[in-house]
Formats: sequence, C-alpha cells, structure tokens
Amino acid sequence: MRIDCTCIYILPVTISDATPDLAISSGATATPSTDQAWTPRLWGVLAVLCLVMFLDGLDVSMVGVALPSIGTELGLSTTSLQWIINGYVLGFGGLLLLGGRTADLLGRRRVFLIALTVFAIASLVGGLVDNGTLLIASRFVKGLAAAFTAPTAMSILTTTFKEGPARNRALSIFSVFGASGYSSGLILGGLLTSAGWRWTFLMPVPFAVLALVAGAVLIPRDRAADNGGHDIVGAATLVSGMLLAVYTVVSAPARGWADPLTLGSFALAAALLASFFVVENRVAHPLVRLSILRVGSIVRANLSIVALFGSYLSFQFMMTIFLQSVLGWSPLEMALGLLPAGIIVAFGSPFVGRLIDAFGTARMIIAALTSLSLGYLWFLFAGSDQPHYAVAILPSVLLLGVGFALGFTSIMAQATSGVDDSEQGLASGLVQTSAQVGAALVLALTTALVTAGSHTAAGISGAGFHQFHSGLVLVTGVALLGLLITVSPLLRRVLNPA
Repeated sequence: MRIDCTCIYILPVTISDATPDLAISSGATATPSTDQAWTPRLWGVLAVLCLVMFLDGLDVSMVGVALPSIGTELGLSTTSLQWIINGYVLGFGGLLLLGGRTADLLGRRRVFLIALTVFAIASLVGGLVDNGTLLIASRFVKGLAAAFTAPTAMSILTTTFKEGPARNRALSIFSVFGASGYSSGLILGGLLTSAGWRWTFLMPVPFAVLALVAGAVLIPRDRAADNGGHDIVGAATLVSGMLLAVYTVVSAPARGWADPLTLGSFALAAALLASFFVVENRVAHPLVRLSILRVGSIVRANLSIVALFGSYLSFQFMMTIFLQSVLGWSPLEMALGLLPAGIIVAFGSPFVGRLIDAFGTARMIIAALTSLSLGYLWFLFAGSDQPHYAVAILPSVLLLGVGFALGFTSIMAQATSGVDDSEQGLASGLVQTSAQVGAALVLALTTALVTAGSHTAAGISGAGFHQFHSGLVLVTGVALLGLLITVSPLLRRVLNPA
C-alpha cells in the first residue's frame, strides 16, 4: 500500500516543442519565454529533478507495501507502524516552510544537493537498522531532507516557467515521474518485500547517489539572496507544536481522552502553535508572511490539499492493513490491487494542465474532491469482511486515481498563482506543509479510531471490516469538508449575483 506523503512534490511537466529554457545565472532564475529551445543542459537538469521525484514516489509506495512485514519482523503494533509514515510526514511537513525559505536565501542548487545527500544516507540507515525506534528516526530524518528538496525543486520549476499555460504544462511532466515512481513502487514493493522488507529502503540509494552526482554537474550555480534571514524560533515552535499534537492524538486512545496528561499535551501543543503565529507577526524575516493568507484562493488551495492528502493517505493506510493483515493478501497482490490508481495518475497527469487552461483551477479541484468523496463512500457502503474486488475495491481505486490526478496539479497551480518569484519558495512550502501536517493529523485520528480497543497488530488481524468503519467515515468527512470549502465561493456567486 502506498502511503503518499511525498506525492506532494510529485510535479509533472508536460513539455511541448516550444518550452522555456532553464537558465540560472548570477543568482537570478530566468523567466523563459515559450520560444526558447530546449538545450541538452536543460534536459539534463530536468532529468535530475524528475529522477528525484521518481525516487520519492518509488520510496514511499514501496515502504507502504512493506508495513505489515516490518511490523511482523520488528514486533510493531499498528499504532507504531503508523509512525513509520507519520515520522516521515512530520519531518517533511515541519520544516517545509524553512526549506522553501532556505532555498530562496541560500541558493536552490546548494540546498537541493545537500538535502539529497542526507536523503540517500537516511535511506541506507533505514535499510540496515534492527530497531523500530531507529527505523522511525531514519524516516523522520528522511522527511527532514525531503522538506528541503521538495520546495527547492518546485521553486526552480515555478520561477523557470511563466505563470499560465507554460507553468501549467510544467506542473503537468514533472508530476508524471512522481506518479510513475508511485506506480512502479507498488509492484517493486511487492516483489522486494517478498525477498525482504529492507530492500524497499536500500533500492533507492544508488539512484539517489546518481542524481546527486548528475545534479552537481548539471544544475547551474546560483547566488544566495542579498538580504533576508532564517526564522529559527518560528520553525521550532511549528515543528514542536505539530509533533506534540500528533503524538497526543496517537497516544490518547490508550491513555484516555480525558486523562490530565492528554488534556495538558493538547493545551501545550495549542500554545506552541499559537506562539508560532505570534512570532511570525514580530520577527523581521518570518517563516510565513501572514499577509499571504489574506488571499482567498491561496487559503482555499491549502485547505483543499489538507482534504486531498489527509483523506488519501489515511485511506491507503487502512487499505494496507485491511488487505494484508485482515484479508491475508500478499504484498504483491495488494500492490496489483491498488495499481490502477497509480496508472491513472501517471497517464492522466500530463493532460491536467490543458484542463486547467480550459476550466480553471477551482472547477478542477471541485471535480477532484467530488471523485475522492465518491470513492470513499463507495467502499464505505460496498466493503465487507469478504469484499469482491471488481465490485467493492476497484471502483473506489479508480475514483481515487481520477481524484488525485485532477486535484494535485490543480491545487499546486492555484496555491502558487499570483505569487512573486521571490516568494515562490514560501508559497510552495506553505501548500506542501499544509498537505503534510493535514495528512499527519488525519492519519493520527484515523489510526486512533481504527485501533480503538485493539492496540496490537494481532488485534487488527482478528478484526473485520467493521474495525475500519469509523476511520472510513472520518476520511469521507474530511474529503466532503474540503469539497464544501472549495465550492463555497461559487455558491456565494450563485446566491448573491452582483
């Protein structure tokens, strides 16, 4: 099962014959015109970025497939297994904003290469450890590295392609590589897990090293910003507040929701997150320029990505456990069962840019969240202890594939629309943070609901479809709430025509 945290920087780029060149010189990223020819160096840079996106999708989907095998070998409960996912998600989401700001200030090339090095080392460590805590720690470190590679790669993309058709097309071949990595990872994850789950961690290492060497040679040097600063206090309050909030949600079912320690942890998490906003209003160089949140379309894009990623990640986590631990499917059978969604994303994403040009981002996001909601509802009502694949599972998988393919590129385009080049790192980091933080919180709540009264992997294995019912209700509600938020401006126009 693929638990998609990194999809967030799976950016496809459909490249036409007349596409902009990539030139980064003297610290400035050129904004190319559509009549510039693609040079061999341009193709080389694009290949490096796409390889990294491919590895990200590959890595996450392979690890998702391996979760039950990891739990069996290392003796991890379902609650602990979700930390293999949430450890990555929190490391990723917690420092994305700092990563985007760092790329703007220190230079995209430098930040990209350093983060890619850490990513490769963390992958190697994850494949060698024999302790669940160390494995989760390696995933957290890998998430931290991705927090710098993701907004850096995206800011290179968005400052290279002009806003409009060129950027939409760019946001629609880059993503294909991430989606293709996801699709490939499902199959490879099933095959590699059969040989040993450690191979799902070790396989990306040589390719990450290849991308690192090629990137050092091909990506042009850029210059650090002349002014600016790092908001370390803001980053610290944001990360600690999110970690504490998710930890509290995960541990609350065992300790009790009304337990004084649970209530105190929630209060402290809320205080830390509130202090983050206070800090952002006072520091000279904030992690988030809060005035950007006054733009309605950007706020809606960030809320939409929470609904998209939070529901999608949590649903796939449940399907991983349900299909393998409850129904007894092999890792490869499960990967093949979920593969149609990845194929739709991989082959459908290149056309999303044209659809955005024709219908606009808002309508595309509405269509995406509608498709996701229908997919969750279908499985909620058609699922059972012995579901028929063609009747109960396949329709949901197809609807989810369509929803993700339409939604991801559309949301990313809306979230970065109208933002100055100097703040593209901030805008892309903000929307990616929303996705990861939202995914972490929804997954934590989903895990708490699914494991209520059954805190061990054995307990889940002995359960039936009913054990997942409340979790399915939650992810459906999250998707429907995102749909309502997205459609609200259109409803206001209909009800109050000016």
